[in-house]
Amino acid sequence: MAPKPHSLPLFFLPHTTVLLPGVVLALAISRSDNAALVATLYKAANAGVGDRINSLVGCLPWRSSIDESDARGNVAVVEDGRAETDNASALVKVGNRDDRLFYEYGCMARIIRLDRTVTGSLQVVLEGVSRFHVAKVTQQTPYYVVDVEHFKETLLDSSDIPTYTVVAQLKRLSRDLIAVLKSSSSSSSSAITPIPSGGPYLANNTGALRRLEALVNNSSFQDAGKIADLMVFAIDVPVGEKLQFLQTEDINIRLEKAVELLSRQLNMIKLSQKINTSVDSSLSKKQRDFLLRQQLKAIRQELGEKDSDGNEEDDYTELVKKLEAAKLTPEASKVVQRELKRLKRMHPTQAEYQVCRTYLETLAEIPWSAATDDKIDSATIRAAKEQLDHDHYGLESVKRRLLEYLAVVRLKSRGQDHSVIEKAPILLLVGPPGVGKTSLARSVATALGRKFHRISLGGVRDEAEIRGHRRTYVGAMPGLIVQGLRKVGVVNPVFLLDEIDKVGENNFHGDPSAAMLEVLDPEQNHTFNDHYVNIPIDLSKTLFIATANSTDTISPPLLDRMEMISLSGYTYLEKKHIAQQYLLPKQITANGLGLGQVQVSDDVLLKIATSYTREAGVRNLEREIATVCRGKAVEFAESLEPTSDGAQKKEYNPIVTVDDVETFLGMEKYESEIAARENRPGVVTGLAYMGSGNGGLLFIEASKYPSSGSGGGGLQLTGNLGDVIKESAMIALTWVRAHGFELQLADTRTENPLANNDIHIHAPAGAIPKDGPSAGVAMTVALVSLLGMKPVPADVAMTGEITLRGQILPVGGIKEKVLAAHRAGIRKIILPVRNKKDVEHDMPANVKSEVMFVFVANMWDVLNELWPETVRPDAIIESRL
Repeated sequence: MAPKPHSLPLFFLPHTTVLLPGVVLALAISRSDNAALVATLYKAANAGVGDRINSLVGCLPWRSSIDESDARGNVAVVEDGRAETDNASALVKVGNRDDRLFYEYGCMARIIRLDRTVTGSLQVVLEGVSRFHVAKVTQQTPYYVVDVEHFKETLLDSSDIPTYTVVAQLKRLSRDLIAVLKSSSSSSSSAITPIPSGGPYLANNTGALRRLEALVNNSSFQDAGKIADLMVFAIDVPVGEKLQFLQTEDINIRLEKAVELLSRQLNMIKLSQKINTSVDSSLSKKQRDFLLRQQLKAIRQELGEKDSDGNEEDDYTELVKKLEAAKLTPEASKVVQRELKRLKRMHPTQAEYQVCRTYLETLAEIPWSAATDDKIDSATIRAAKEQLDHDHYGLESVKRRLLEYLAVVRLKSRGQDHSVIEKAPILLLVGPPGVGKTSLARSVATALGRKFHRISLGGVRDEAEIRGHRRTYVGAMPGLIVQGLRKVGVVNPVFLLDEIDKVGENNFHGDPSAAMLEVLDPEQNHTFNDHYVNIPIDLSKTLFIATANSTDTISPPLLDRMEMISLSGYTYLEKKHIAQQYLLPKQITANGLGLGQVQVSDDVLLKIATSYTREAGVRNLEREIATVCRGKAVEFAESLEPTSDGAQKKEYNPIVTVDDVETFLGMEKYESEIAARENRPGVVTGLAYMGSGNGGLLFIEASKYPSSGSGGGGLQLTGNLGDVIKESAMIALTWVRAHGFELQLADTRTENPLANNDIHIHAPAGAIPKDGPSAGVAMTVALVSLLGMKPVPADVAMTGEITLRGQILPVGGIKEKVLAAHRAGIRKIILPVRNKKDVEHDMPANVKSEVMFVFVANMWDVLNELWPETVRPDAIIESRL
């Protein structure tokens, strides 16, 4: 016999494959180092595909092919190419690379030939020769080469009774196993067809069984080791046990191990046959379930059906564990138990199986009891106040309401269980775009230490999007509320219902607004019923914050369930503070600059706000500031680049002046509307509420012209006016005609001040629809100004509804109107006396100091304020009576 080489190149085996001596095995070449090794050997032998070269290689599994727990040994680390072993070492690590571990024991094999499969890929045929142990790694690329120590080959002692007994038992078990496998492959009529535990090499392979049977029957006493290797390789046992069998050097211990493995496999096959034929009634249910699960595990392993972590545990058991961990309510537990029984009876290929499983997975992911800790103390309340003040400037009413909520929670939980809390309020933040409604809700979640989820309701037109689809529909799924709870994973998050005023109207899909009634009703939402889940869900601990630009499109029942907090537009002073504290640092950082590399004074920010924006919020202001920061970024980048002609680089100046604003932003976009007006009779500045939380100026222009009919007094209205504002114009004209003598527009009480003249009233910006009663006072003043030929001061604005008797009624949107007038440069505003409370309580202090407010009860007060000499004193006294 030729001496065995002490240095071998390594050929790594695939998953679950352990080569033993005497075994002939065909393997596909998939690894790059294996391909390099085979190519080198065939090139050296000057051979081709199909030729025999008889080259020797070392075969052992790579770490990715085995589980470390199956190896059942300590890790041996190779330092500087030297293998250090510790006890029964199982793995080898090359250098400090954790991804280069491989098994320390292997089988020397002979490469018989290289074949090409029907698919065109190459496979190598190996024949196991003998066992070896890795002593030293001498080469790593392009393939591994190691120094090995071969196992000593010892002969069996036939005179030793224990050895003789083990060999006889090995042959008997081998014959029995082969006979059982032959009978199993010939009969397949059972209702339960098991996977034979003989492994993939003997299952349904009659030729291999015959050859193995002939080898066992014709073998000598000394062939026992070869029989043990072939039978252990052929049967289906865990890879770790095959690896232990491979590394066992003592032939007697190896034979005993083979007898143990063969005996176990034979018993398993016999048990499978008993289950198939149902002849063993004494088999307990637990044993039967265990065996069936083992078979199911083997089936899934062969099919490659494992989860992402390689876990072979069946999906049903995993689902049950998830449901147990979900801490379901008693009602939900009843439903789950019923659905689990249905699922267990169904086959996975049934269409209803996936529907039932998806439903149970949804129930497992809903947070039935998990919650964030609400341990509120004085320090938490102070921290919440600091958080809100840090994130938002102003908005005191909203901050005060949230702090009230925290204080109530603090008092109710003092000395009690912390789960006893106030019912979460349902807040509605109403205001124009860009005032910070959405970001305020996020800050609330941060201040409370709760999870945050945003639900966009804009354009939701189907009731099922809120309540979910019934499970009878294909593709049914929970509604937005339940999906949000699944995402955050707790029962007490902060939910932002964004743009609730833009929910679709009632249609053939249902009424989404009506579906929101149960969600937002504190008396009902503790038993919210989603159509998909169909189990009451507690929403009472969820803090809902809704946002809207206007309440006009929100149904009254839904509006009644929410606590409305108005967020009006910002004054220029507030915009300046917001820009300096929040917007400017944010845009400086966003454009790649440092906080000290752009310096913008308050005057510059005020210039940008007044001349380049005209909005209630700060979105456009932020865009303009971003433009300035990008311009400074260009200047800073140019100062870093060397010039091509060698000239001195331009020095960068971080300061932005008022003169620089026009350079970055172009010409001013907005001029003072008041400065552009001429003081002409018949032109009056009114105030109007423009919708979406915005207020604005409404100019009223009146003109008279000769009447084409008899008597005069006709009225023409233009400017895209609605029905209500048209009625206000008619009332104004009637009142002026009725009081022409008192207004010094006629010489006698019976004279018509509009004799032979018609009136035309126009509201500029004709493309914009206008409606509402707020322009009644302004239209009346315009007519008096026109007929009396006396102009109204350009910095005076007014609003209010007028009656036929000249009384002035209060109107809404006072804060929005006043802020718009302040932004436009108005310095005197005439308001209804019953709107005085709106100015005193809601108006910013700087607006009240810069604008003069005049409160009037009737038209005589208005006219006396504008033209004291126009109205006769006796007429004023008469009006008081």
